Amino acid sequence: MKIARFSRGEIIAFGIVDEDELVVLKGDPMFAGYDPTGERVALHDVRLLVPVIPRSKIVGVANAAFLTAHEKADGEPGEPVLFLKPNTAVVGPGDPIVLPAGVNDVRAEGVLGIVIGKIAKNVPVEQAADVILGYTVGIDVTAHELQERDGQPARAKGFDSFCPLGPIIDTEFDAAAAVIRGQVNGVDVQSDDIALMRHSIAELVSFVSGVFTMLPGDVILTGASGRARAIADGDTVLVEIPGIGTLSNPVRRAR
Repeated sequence: MKIARFSRGEIIAFGIVDEDELVVLKGDPMFAGYDPTGERVALHDVRLLVPVIPRSKIVGVANAAFLTAHEKADGEPGEPVLFLKPNTAVVGPGDPIVLPAGVNDVRAEGVLGIVIGKIAKNVPVEQAADVILGYTVGIDVTAHELQERDGQPARAKGFDSFCPLGPIIDTEFDAAAAVIRGQVNGVDVQSDDIALMRHSIAELVSFVSGVFTMLPGDVILTGASGRARAIADGDTVLVEIPGIGTLSNPVRRAR
């Protein structure tokens, strides 16, 4: 099932994607279930919004994937290295990534987003699927020069607009077989195989929930190799995960 959040005029609603239409729902399916209103709208008549607004946080996993299958076979995964983004960093499809004034080295990387659907704390690996609502496409944006200067990522990854998510949430997506493809201005810059992740989705959900209480709507960002690409004013960043969709965001310098 593919869940979209959309606007039509001044109305904001949720819907289930059915080919080129949306089956409009009465409320947020995370809390109200999948109760349809009986109305259908064409996808081309609406604007897709960020499909989920995290209630408290986005948890990222740094360097979540090996670069090659050979490296994975020979390497040790170690413990996941986590970072946080505030929910104010989230924007949706088509919204600009805003480069902070005075910052020149900003980088972006496509990632897989795991959307949590239930309160999750100390979740066993074998029960991780029970707390996942679905998956979405994410872009992890970092002010690299600030991360180097600060020696930690809080400021560098926390600016408004530094976490695009969308275009939908897929509740039945096979994350184990996913590929993340990224472009900047139409040029291929990323191709990451989720099979090269250092830890499985279930292992990451279990590990993260052992550190933070995850709330419905919180997101775990993972699935990439840590090879972010530089972006500049006027660029367009596009990330595709076949089976979920394509997320595209323009880049603008703060005025």
